[in-house]
Amino acid sequence: MNLSPSNRLTPWVGRLIIANAVVLLLLMTVFTSHALQQALRFAPGEALHRPWTFVTYMFVHAGLLHLLGNMLMLFVFGAPVESRMGSRKFILYYLYCGIGAAVFAVGLSGVMNVVPFIGASGAVLGVAIAFALFWPDAELVVFPVPIPIKARTFVAIIVGLDVLGALYFNDGIAHIAHVGGALFGYAFFRIQALSRRSPHPPPRAVERVVMVQSGGAEPEHRATPAPLRQQRRADADPVAAEVDRVLDKISEKGIGSLTPAERRFLDEVAKQKKQDN
Repeated sequence: MNLSPSNRLTPWVGRLIIANAVVLLLLMTVFTSHALQQALRFAPGEALHRPWTFVTYMFVHAGLLHLLGNMLMLFVFGAPVESRMGSRKFILYYLYCGIGAAVFAVGLSGVMNVVPFIGASGAVLGVAIAFALFWPDAELVVFPVPIPIKARTFVAIIVGLDVLGALYFNDGIAHIAHVGGALFGYAFFRIQALSRRSPHPPPRAVERVVMVQSGGAEPEHRATPAPLRQQRRADADPVAAEVDRVLDKISEKGIGSLTPAERRFLDEVAKQKKQDN
């Protein structure tokens, strides 16, 4: 994978991995009752009588391989996304995608058979959607295929396979939940994009006042046009586009306006530049 804001374990990604691992360990060793596992899973027909299952099903897995697959994807996609979004927004987005996957399953249960399901896949696929929208051209190498594949292509293939699985296969995998998490994640960003659009014309270039003082004379005010940073298409160079956005924010509001995630991002870019040089 090419450069992204963070390739380290971030706070909420780490907590989610630990929480899911602990739940699996407890269900396999201490709380082995089948009735308890049924009470935690999500069953569309019982959802209104068991509202807690909209959340609990995300932390229950069928076994170690199921857990490892979901947590590996959460680490790969979730750490950069949390660095970009900020920890608080990330965990809310993660839960939103997981709950959205369950809501989607309830909606489809009226027209097709949706079996009960467990696992974090719906929420994780929503995080993968966020990664693909933030860094569509990031290159991934998926074992065992040695050919790099762009993030947007990889995520599109996963979602497409889940759509086919939901329509034509009865393989015991919660394809409906996967598609629901992806759709709710995509809708989140599309709604945000629409809310940012302004019907008003763009503001005029702001003039910067330069204070020049010579000897004992009064300061001279010279109005010079502020340099306008050339906008980059995010899908062409996502890291450079993010650097431009953060630098513009510093120029407008000062460095104190940066969020912790934005500061970490600048640190990561600076370290990468030093390594490249």
